[in-house]
Amino acid sequence: MIRHMSGALLGLALLVPAAQAQEPSMSAHSATGSFTVQMVPQGEAEPGAHTRYVITKTFSGGFEGSASGEMLGVFDAQAGSGAYVLIERLEGRLEGREGAFSLVHRGVMDAGAQSLSITIVPGSGGGALTGIAGEFLLDIVDGAHNYSLAYTLPSGEGQ
Repeated sequence: MIRHMSGALLGLALLVPAAQAQEPSMSAHSATGSFTVQMVPQGEAEPGAHTRYVITKTFSGGFEGSASGEMLGVFDAQAGSGAYVLIERLEGRLEGREGAFSLVHRGVMDAGAQSLSITIVPGSGGGALTGIAGEFLLDIVDGAHNYSLAYTLPSGEGQ
């Protein structure tokens, strides 16, 4: 029992547990599937210059829907080097949850060695995907684009 607590401290002690109780718990999920992609260059670039592309995708599998976005890249095919950034908005149904979210890509290739990071943009989820966070993994095999999406959602969202 607390006998000597000031009003301010007592108020803080009462608020902290209430705030913690309001924090939603997160549940982990994963989805896999494939997608087709169309890249339309916006103008012609000289070797070593930036090229901008408009991207559209159609997804199937754990996420069913579409995506659109813009990519900026610079590539040297002879050296096997380059980089790109892409921001895209996905809209559709993820494991039965209707909504949308955005992805940000950062890809770098150095003499054929690749580094790729694709993450869900924090705060970008909408609809039943509000609060989504996670990572998108891309695997291209014989020209086919496959994905694995590891994500979290606040428990109870969209269910």
